Amino acid sequence: MNTTQLECFMEVANCLNFSRAAQRLNITQPAVSHQINTLENELGVKLFQRTSKSVRLTQEGYLFTQYAGEILKLSRNSVARMKESSQDAPHRMVIGCRNVVELRLLLPALEQLRLTQPEVLPVLRLIPFDAMENLLEEGAIQLMFSFRNSAMAKARYVELCHCPIRCICARSHPLAAYDSVTIEQLRSSGRIAVCRPPSCPPDLFAIQTQAVGGRATSQILFCDNHEAIFPLVAAGYGFALVPDYPNTRMPELRYLTIEQVEPLSFGAVCFPQKGGTIIQRFLELLKACAQEQGLDAKQQKRD
Repeated sequence: MNTTQLECFMEVANCLNFSRAAQRLNITQPAVSHQINTLENELGVKLFQRTSKSVRLTQEGYLFTQYAGEILKLSRNSVARMKESSQDAPHRMVIGCRNVVELRLLLPALEQLRLTQPEVLPVLRLIPFDAMENLLEEGAIQLMFSFRNSAMAKARYVELCHCPIRCICARSHPLAAYDSVTIEQLRSSGRIAVCRPPSCPPDLFAIQTQAVGGRATSQILFCDNHEAIFPLVAAGYGFALVPDYPNTRMPELRYLTIEQVEPLSFGAVCFPQKGGTIIQRFLELLKACAQEQGLDAKQQKRD
C-alpha cells in the first residue's frame, strides 16, 4: 500500500468518476484504474461497484475512506514536520585538524563565526594525516589546514599566513640564552625531538633533517606525532623545530628564530563547491583573524 494508491482511491471516492478523478490528479484514467485494482487486490476486497454507467462505494469502500484519509493525513503531516525540522536544523561545517595546535588555531575564527552566523554549527575532528585528504575529497570534512607545498593539487588552497619555523626549548635549556640560532649551531646542541612524515610536513622535515645532522640515535627523541614533542621539550629533554602557528605559543617555552630559514606558506584547503557559502564565509573569517593578529612573519614579535 502506498500514498499514490490512497490518493487515487480518495479522489475516486469523492468524484465517483474515474475520468474526473484522473483529471484532478493530473494522470491518465488507466493509471487510476490500475492503482485502484492493485489496492483492492492487496486488501482482498472490492472498494467500488463499477458498471458502464456508474461508480459506487461498497460497504468496505465506505469503511476504508476513514482509514485512507487518516493515513494520508499522517503522511502529509510527517512530510511537513520533516521539512520544518530540516529548515530549523543547524548548518554543520566539519573541519579536520591534524593536531591540537591546529584546533587552537581555529579559536578566534570560531568565536567570530558564532557571533555572525549562529545558525552554523562547527564540527571539529582530530584526524590522522593519512586519512585527512581522502575525507576532504569524499566530502566527509569541508576544510583542513596545510602548507602550500603539501596541499592537494585538486583542492583550493587559501593562504592564511607565512609561518616561521622556530626552534623551541625549555627556558632552562642552554639554547634559551639566544634569540636566534643557526642550523649549524643546532647540530651540536644536545638532543632533538623529531617526528617523521606524514606527521611532519615535508618542508619542515627537510629543515629538521638538516638540524639532526650526523647525531647518534641516542641524541634523537623519536615522537609519533606533533603533540608528543612539546612535553618532552618543556621538561628539558631536548629542543625541537616546529611551525610557529598563529596565537598558539606555550608560555613555558622559548621560541628562537632560525637564521636563513624562510617562513612557509600556511593556509586552508577545501573544495568550495562541496562547502558552499558557509565555507567561503569561514575562509574570510580565518583570513581576517590572521590579519588582525599580525600573523605574517614580518609582524610576529620575537620572544
